[in-house]
Amino acid sequence: MSEAAASLYERVGGAQGVGKLTDKFYARVMADPELSHFFDQSKMDKLRLMQREFFSAALDGPVQYTGIPLPHAHAGREIGSRHFARFVEHLLDTLEDITLSDRDVRDIIERVKTYHDEIVGTVGDTG
Repeated sequence: MSEAAASLYERVGGAQGVGKLTDKFYARVMADPELSHFFDQSKMDKLRLMQREFFSAALDGPVQYTGIPLPHAHAGREIGSRHFARFVEHLLDTLEDITLSDRDVRDIIERVKTYHDEIVGTVGDTG
């Protein structure tokens, strides 16, 4: 299958690639004192499973995200734009460790950024 026809999910390496991406990504996030406290009460196995589903679905894979809606999952955690930006920086660093084209890396980051408002709690904010 040509690169143009392959989904981002396939170019990342399918289920196996998304699994490795998720594990490497969370190793970075959990090592970051600015972010790790958000996961103190989280069941990491379940979180990694939900993140694999999320990445798979966001990258046009054949997997549907079955977790609770993102605004509900992140509500009350006081996640701000600065935290989201750190999260994206770790994702960028992780993606740069994988053999992907610059365009694929940019496309993945742009897709993840579309979830900013749902994660920081600004969906439906009227000011």
